[in-house]
Amino acid sequence: MTLVVGLGCQRGCDVHTLLGLFDAALAEGGIERQRITALASIDRKRDEPGLLALSNMLNLPLRCFSATQLALFEPRLSHRSAVAFAHTGCYGIAESAALALAEQLSHRPARLLITRKKVAQATFALACAD
Repeated sequence: MTLVVGLGCQRGCDVHTLLGLFDAALAEGGIERQRITALASIDRKRDEPGLLALSNMLNLPLRCFSATQLALFEPRLSHRSAVAFAHTGCYGIAESAALALAEQLSHRPARLLITRKKVAQATFALACAD
């Protein structure tokens, strides 16, 4: 099973905030950290220090997608954020990115296993493809 975590964050969000959200969401879902295949986000976060640090800390690849690529997943989102759309051109980064990468890696349809979880500076979602 391919399990992908999608992450969105404000500029300057630190790795400890991201890791706390990551671990809390996985614990709530009963999923072990080592089952995660990869991390995903939007391309404008490709150089975000907190995301890069989390990727290195967890030894997971971080793949990023354009807003155009992520917008294709809008009908499948559990939540549509007007704020995210105003800043990025897509309505949900974490869920869209998780779905996009899970489908890219598995070559099969993906679904959201954990819908959007949010803290002040970041969002998390988990997609799986069987």
